[in-house]
Amino acid sequence: MYALLRDRAQEAAPPSSRQLYIAGRRCGQATLAACDALREQASVRIEADSLRLGDGMRPGAGLDALLAAVALALRQADCLRGWRDELLDIHDESGLCLGAIERAAVRPLGILTRAVHLNAWTADGRLWVARRALNKSTDPGMWDTLVGGLVASGESPDLALIRECGEEAGLAPDDVRGRDPLRTVLRMHRRLPEGYQVEDLLVSRCVLADDVRPANRDGEVMEFATVTPEQARAMAANGEFTLEAALVVISDIGTHGAAR
Repeated sequence: MYALLRDRAQEAAPPSSRQLYIAGRRCGQATLAACDALREQASVRIEADSLRLGDGMRPGAGLDALLAAVALALRQADCLRGWRDELLDIHDESGLCLGAIERAAVRPLGILTRAVHLNAWTADGRLWVARRALNKSTDPGMWDTLVGGLVASGESPDLALIRECGEEAGLAPDDVRGRDPLRTVLRMHRRLPEGYQVEDLLVSRCVLADDVRPANRDGEVMEFATVTPEQARAMAANGEFTLEAALVVISDIGTHGAAR
């Protein structure tokens, strides 16, 4: 099953998309719509195979201002799905941080994101899962890992996971202090209506104490449940999980089995 899920998460870039360069460094894959929206922007150059932002600039206040203007132009051109008022870091292919941009702009520009997940188990070998709220802009009502979210600008993956544990499941740092180190499951490449998802999926696992009960705080979860590994596999096979959650859950079960 994991191989089938992995194949679904490895799609070619959208047709007519262009390689994105920021400050001369490769860091994404911009849609044709994004290129058209930015055609008249200052410090933007569009070539046959690339979209180039801020050539000759260095990371700093000037480049950050350009990235803010780029996100606003994409918003005005209706290229974005919502607006989050959250910044995500932009890294080039070597890992150098070039700056940060509005979260909603990363998919039209095909910018790499990092998502952290927690697979939390009960002492008797059941997996905690969370059902996404119906007002979520992506995958509403689908089942997800207990905790999952993107690493924000300036955060380490570990800090992001602790933050998401509190927001999504009401878990204190002490509740997950025995968790395993984060490991990378894979890098997703997937076409979306708004652009191209390039995302590293990272997962940690832990066993929650019997007296710990998840409680959502940010309104993004409608219910929690526990399922056996066999039930989790069936849910993944039936398309009840988001693709990201299915990859994380099935990879974890396949690697470690149920936690006890």
